[in-house]
Amino acid sequence: MDITFLLNGESVELRNVSPTATLLDWLRDTRGLTGTKEGCNEGDCGACTVMVTDARGARALNACILFLPQLDGCAVRTVEGISAPDGTLHPVQQAMIDHHGSQCGFCTPGFVVSMAVAHLNGDTGHDDALAGNLCRCTGYAPIIRAAQAATDQPVPAWIKDTPPASLVQKYPSGGLGGRQPPSGAAPETLDDLATAYAARPDATLIAGATDVGLWVTKSLLDLDDVIFLNRCTELQQIEESDDTLRIGAGVTMDRVLHAVKDLHPSYAEMIRRYGSAQVRAAATIGGNIANGSPIGDNPPALIALGATLHLRAGDHRRDMALEEFFIAYGRQDRAKGEFVEAVTIPRHAPGLKVYKLSKRFDQDISAVCGAFNISVENGTVANARIAFGGMAATPKRATAVETALTGAEWSEKTVRGAMAQMAGDFTPLSDMRASADYRLRAAQNMLLRYWHEDQGTPSNVLEVSA
Repeated sequence: MDITFLLNGESVELRNVSPTATLLDWLRDTRGLTGTKEGCNEGDCGACTVMVTDARGARALNACILFLPQLDGCAVRTVEGISAPDGTLHPVQQAMIDHHGSQCGFCTPGFVVSMAVAHLNGDTGHDDALAGNLCRCTGYAPIIRAAQAATDQPVPAWIKDTPPASLVQKYPSGGLGGRQPPSGAAPETLDDLATAYAARPDATLIAGATDVGLWVTKSLLDLDDVIFLNRCTELQQIEESDDTLRIGAGVTMDRVLHAVKDLHPSYAEMIRRYGSAQVRAAATIGGNIANGSPIGDNPPALIALGATLHLRAGDHRRDMALEEFFIAYGRQDRAKGEFVEAVTIPRHAPGLKVYKLSKRFDQDISAVCGAFNISVENGTVANARIAFGGMAATPKRATAVETALTGAEWSEKTVRGAMAQMAGDFTPLSDMRASADYRLRAAQNMLLRYWHEDQGTPSNVLEVSA
């Protein structure tokens, strides 16, 4: 594959690029830009953070799981490009010096880039912006002070990139390991995507690569055939009607958060803890659904909302209730050559609450994620949709619990009776995140928490127990 992008203000063309060559490896091994560090190599620590700018604007991304073809037509800045060509420091760099924000320095480049992106975008939510950057020796307080100190400083002119319109310089791709590149494609329309995938149904679809990237960096898989989705703008649309939102499969989670924050604030709050700023800017809602993970945080919320999934294979489209998509562990109702096109959710669900329980508050895999959408009329439960992740081999509704609630008085007695039905719905496993008993107790208590919050008891004073 041939690609063109800006690197620290300089136009670059690469020919015959391996579709699964990572930006991190190319930066360090071919260009000698070693300020971008390799830490976890799975998108968790932020040491490899770079700034990527395209038509959507600037965002922080993890270079370790960012494949080079995803950069075609973009502008990239590494930590070496955060300061001016004459050596003038960016305000966030000077603030890191002034506030003693670095000790060993290994994580510092990633922090600086994340801070520079937030500074450019006027983002003052520093705790959220830096949640994907881990520091093991400095401590976060001086880093946060540095971010705050730089807030009122003007954005330097040199940091405002425009993606390249044309090629002005060429670089060989010989530093990519000398492998023969697998075939790849980057369709620009849904029709082209449907045609390409029908012809190559065994190809790996790559959107944000937050999952597939680890297949390469951790499992060391050679992907023989890939199709990139990032250039298919039709997959990235959000269509609004009076009653629904239709969200394209290629919409990133940061955009999903923005779209639902006023409609479904509890769902949006869960998304805020979904990965890091870097992950949310890359991960797509379609990818999170299509990979079928039993611990994905989106499906429980979408199932509780009664979401409809839209799939396409060639010229044929079909719709289904999202909950029917998940058949068994590792199995989804998706034929060869069929892809997730979009998901539709209601705009109105005032009873929706989503609870994510994890060992770390930010950027951690859930032990249990519960979503509750309960409507009450005249003191009686009119409808209940309850779904969990982390409790079974697939995201799954708590049908016995729903049955126990529906038509009953909305009272603590009813809720506690329904909690007892949870054991009939789920037989959770024990693993490194939680024991089976803990998961079951936590799921039960989430329902009780929902009732207490509905009654006006603040969740920070609840003492709930099954």
